[in-house]
Amino acid sequence: MTEQEDTSKKRTREPNGASSIYFGKDGYWHGRVTVGVKDDGSPDRRHVMRKDRNVLTKAVRKLERERDQGTVRKAGERQRVRDWLTHWLENIAKPSVGESTHSGYRVDVRVHLIPGVGAHWLDKLQPEHLERFYAKMQKNGSSAGTAHHAHRTVRAALNEAVRRGHLAKNPAVLAKPPKLTEEEIEPYSVEEVRRLMKLVAERRNGARWAIALALGLRQGEVLALRWSDIDLEAGALRVRRSLLRPKYGHGCGGTCGRAPGYCPERARANPKTKKTKSAAGRRPIGLPGPLVELLRRHAAVQEQERRAARDRWCEEGWVFTDPFGRELNPNTDYREWKALLSEAGLRESRLHDARHTAATVLLILEIPDRAVMGLMGWSSSSMLKRYQHVVEQVRDGVADRLGGLIWEPPEEDENPRETGN
Repeated sequence: MTEQEDTSKKRTREPNGASSIYFGKDGYWHGRVTVGVKDDGSPDRRHVMRKDRNVLTKAVRKLERERDQGTVRKAGERQRVRDWLTHWLENIAKPSVGESTHSGYRVDVRVHLIPGVGAHWLDKLQPEHLERFYAKMQKNGSSAGTAHHAHRTVRAALNEAVRRGHLAKNPAVLAKPPKLTEEEIEPYSVEEVRRLMKLVAERRNGARWAIALALGLRQGEVLALRWSDIDLEAGALRVRRSLLRPKYGHGCGGTCGRAPGYCPERARANPKTKKTKSAAGRRPIGLPGPLVELLRRHAAVQEQERRAARDRWCEEGWVFTDPFGRELNPNTDYREWKALLSEAGLRESRLHDARHTAATVLLILEIPDRAVMGLMGWSSSSMLKRYQHVVEQVRDGVADRLGGLIWEPPEEDENPRETGN
């Protein structure tokens, strides 16, 4: 009689809750480990099987250690990574994050993560799978920033899987994300800002650009300003909200055969604005005197447009509008920025560089760090460090020019005296 046959025939009943190991008729060694209690109150017994008894014993002991450490995967049907990501995106992330954040998650999950690693079993996903996926993304043309964003998304999704017991540990925490090159800050010079300010003074909605360059408001914050947010007598405004890019749904029930944005009866599917995401973002800001005057002139021009439009005017209280009182479209606003730069003869830049310029000027003027953070709406002092090298370069340049102006280099003597021997 073999050892396996003898063991299977002499198998005895183990105490309740204890692990059991036995040889089955199928020619495999089997182990059963009680790791807890299921939702219905019955014991959660896990089953493992191996060809070799010693290998099975190690697997049983490993499961017992995970039980004792509280890291056993939650009971239930095994999931693929794509199943969990889809559930997390629509049922966990969507109700708890802002629309723009969820939109970024959606792109990461549907465009990158599900095609890249979605077929793996959730509990079998390894850090190396993710690292190879990030490398493949970049090889196929994605930037390091895009791959890094996908890394942050999968890390957030798997953190929730760990918290709920579907995973023992998060492989994305162990995976090494793509290296990011810090974004270069290229503010405009004071002379360039003056050139822009001269142009916007006579331009329709020109105060919009003066606010960006002088106060550093984000695009969405400027476009979401209402007159109720501005006190011209006190010379102050308050940032309360941000304008969202429009998203559309079918107004025809999907029968037109076009994308929602091109539906003849399209209907807006998201709100126009959202509250700023942090307490630091909701901030009062003082207005320089010239900007107050520019806003007064802007209000007078807007009143003329309101009278000219008559019943076509859509009154919603926006500070910056189209000729009929509607809020400005962010894409239209972006194209206006590009046209402004071209007219001023300045280098091509992103709209966000106007914000960089405002922050740099504040730091050059040696405004206290906490005050700069308040004006810019930063909740973390880490943003200040990104500007430090730019500010130091400008200050060094000023010091060199000042030194060259006041202390002229000594003139060389054309006929130096001969010294005697």
